[in-house]
Amino acid sequence: MPNQPRQPRRKDGRLLRAHGIEGSMSRKGDCWDNAVAERFFGSLKSERIHWHSYRIREEARADIVEHITMFDNSRRLHSYLGYQSPDEFERNGPMAMRPNGVSVFA
Repeated sequence: MPNQPRQPRRKDGRLLRAHGIEGSMSRKGDCWDNAVAERFFGSLKSERIHWHSYRIREEARADIVEHITMFDNSRRLHSYLGYQSPDEFERNGPMAMRPNGVSVFA
């Protein structure tokens, strides 16, 4: 029911653990789960958005998508990916496809 308070979060945690799922937030104010997103958006703003004046939202969207696909995914090295770009990681990583089109896990 929408007007009733939620069950305590401890109950949520027990339910998740019972199904082998790890919750993303351990306690109130725990910021670590947002670190990757915060870093990404911080870099995007400081490297791209603050240097451009967009006339309309579509212009901003197109520029941001181009930046992500043409720079972030193809050239920016990510420490989490072993200092590879996301494109390199997909080509060479554990989920990469063999030349015959079969996954390395097959």
